[in-house]
Amino acid sequence: MAGARSRNFAGWPLFANSFRPFFLLAAIQAALSILLWLPMFYGELSVSSAFAPRDWHIHEMLYGFLPAVITGFLFTAIPNWTGRLPIQGAPLAGLVTVWLAGRVAVTLSANTGWAFALVVDAAFLALVVAAATREIIAGGNWRNLPVVGLVLVLLAGNVAFHVETHYEGAADVSFRVGIGVVALLIGLIGGRIIPSFTRNWLVKFNPGRLPVPFGRFDGAVIGLSALALIAWIAAPLNMITGVAMAAVGVLHLVRLARWAGDRTTRERLLLILHVGYVFVPLGFILNAVAAFGELPPSAGIHAWMAGAAGTMTLAVMTRASLGHTGQALTASPAIQGIYAAIIIAALARVGAVVLPAYGDVLLHIAACGWILAFLGFALAFGPLLAGSGRRALATMGVPAPAR
Repeated sequence: MAGARSRNFAGWPLFANSFRPFFLLAAIQAALSILLWLPMFYGELSVSSAFAPRDWHIHEMLYGFLPAVITGFLFTAIPNWTGRLPIQGAPLAGLVTVWLAGRVAVTLSANTGWAFALVVDAAFLALVVAAATREIIAGGNWRNLPVVGLVLVLLAGNVAFHVETHYEGAADVSFRVGIGVVALLIGLIGGRIIPSFTRNWLVKFNPGRLPVPFGRFDGAVIGLSALALIAWIAAPLNMITGVAMAAVGVLHLVRLARWAGDRTTRERLLLILHVGYVFVPLGFILNAVAAFGELPPSAGIHAWMAGAAGTMTLAVMTRASLGHTGQALTASPAIQGIYAAIIIAALARVGAVVLPAYGDVLLHIAACGWILAFLGFALAFGPLLAGSGRRALATMGVPAPAR
């Protein structure tokens, strides 16, 4: 029934499914934010935000870009979880408008006031939590309620970010709360979709060893990850935190090895999920090294944000955009170019911290790779998401599915 209503939607196709506007706008915002951030970092540009340039950059990546991607994924998945109708049309357009208003309010908050920006910005995630909770409870799908719980913590982190920057002058604890939530969401959702998608493809195209499905081991790793991240949020440079982060990083590597990613090299649309997940354990391990005083903390943070979040969002966005519009699930040369750009960006951004002598060069490479990846997604998938699917497929070189 949910699919039928979505297919029969009579309005602008952009608002037929949540992934359409949120994936497209998130990609545009991700590219534009970094396009602005690099000259801001070098003192060549400023915006009228109450946030300092560093905090504006962190906020718009962590509490602007990522919530849009999460919302697009969540409200596309919930109808499949619950069997209920999707959010579309005017309600979806209204939600998009609130997200856009938050971006404007934060960027102009020096003029509108920090409290006004907080209310407008926080309203988006508050609406997402309320709507998602209602749908999951109404559909009796209690097993997925923890995902909404993590989004609620992300909302709390966003509110704390505004308050902390106003009263303390800079974000410290609140930005780690948001990053911790993102790492857990990738661990939780990635741990379900990666082995599932891999199993489905291997059974059809490459029979043999299959990934181990989500089980008790995975649940234990997620639980231990949460404990390690709580310790990191409270005391990131503590030795006990370092030991916990290192141990959890190793557990995530074991977890990844159980998913048969080495058998997916023929399909880049699937392989990229495994490659993106590598940055999750890398982030834990680099943060452990930082806790021991051997690296700046930003190395692990960028492994999670530029690496895990950047790569996994593009992996999910490309796959979902093709799959939910009825297109062939295969990575065209253009899509593979997007993947290459984000991997280069992630490695360069971590490298800029690890190899400070080459920091400026690597920072520019990272920025260019990030912009190319997300702007490339917006240009390649924009017509498909807005409704002109066949023209978009020709542009991307993706074969149309058999009818």
